[in-house]
Amino acid sequence: MLADDAWVPLAEIARPHGVRGEVRLRLYNRDSDLLLDQEEVLIRFSDGDEQEVSVDGARRADDAILMKLHAVDGRERAEELRGVVVCVRRGAFPAPEPGEFYACDIEGARVVLDEEGVERELGRVTALRPYPTMDMLEVAAADEGGSWEVPLVDAVVRSVDIEAGVVTLFTMVGVERG
Repeated sequence: MLADDAWVPLAEIARPHGVRGEVRLRLYNRDSDLLLDQEEVLIRFSDGDEQEVSVDGARRADDAILMKLHAVDGRERAEELRGVVVCVRRGAFPAPEPGEFYACDIEGARVVLDEEGVERELGRVTALRPYPTMDMLEVAAADEGGSWEVPLVDAVVRSVDIEAGVVTLFTMVGVERG
């Protein structure tokens, strides 16, 4: 599980909005309102530079969020931020419901197959991929033979232990090598 002070990417600046420096955010999770209540965010540039910035205001606009960042006072400056990633501290996330977890907390977890009480390590979670029919865990194979896609469904996944950093599988049925 990530530390509370770790920065987690939640959106990307899609484009300027208006002439006063507001930016339109493309949310990684369109249902999340977490960015609406932030006083400060971290913006991460493609060259790796990062800068903490105060938020002057944020509001919903359909499936996006419009945000006014401090010291971004015009359309030209907002245009310069196109493509920049917007991050929030992990500690700002609300507690997940029982049986739920955040994608950022599962990345790096060990994935094991429990075969009659004997665990075999398959690899580590590198990402959670949402597809129209189900979510899939992308797993870097332990044998360095590429990657696996594991359907995140009860028929395949026995348990997800965020604190221990382990995802345990019942079966390999439905698991595909990438």
